[in-house]
Amino acid sequence: MSIDTTTAAKVAKLARIRVEEKDLPALAQEFNAILGFIEQLGELDVENVEPMTSVTPMRLKRRADVVTDGDQQKKVLSNAPDAREGFFAVPKVVE
Repeated sequence: MSIDTTTAAKVAKLARIRVEEKDLPALAQEFNAILGFIEQLGELDVENVEPMTSVTPMRLKRRADVVTDGDQQKKVLSNAPDAREGFFAVPKVVE
């Protein structure tokens, strides 16, 4: 896949990045380099590779899933500008 300056301009517009007309060829070249690298990664055989959490084998630290300071609904809602029926009340955004 090859990215031209027109496509680079569209991507910049979608990303809301202002790019000068003179800089579009360089941006297109960078996009092409990134896509080339992604294509190289797609050629790798990862069939027998185990998923990892780190480059060194380790177990993630675990903690007990218990409530330690719950039952503070009134205290939390005291910060709300508008609270109704035990919940934060917010203005309607979608019609």
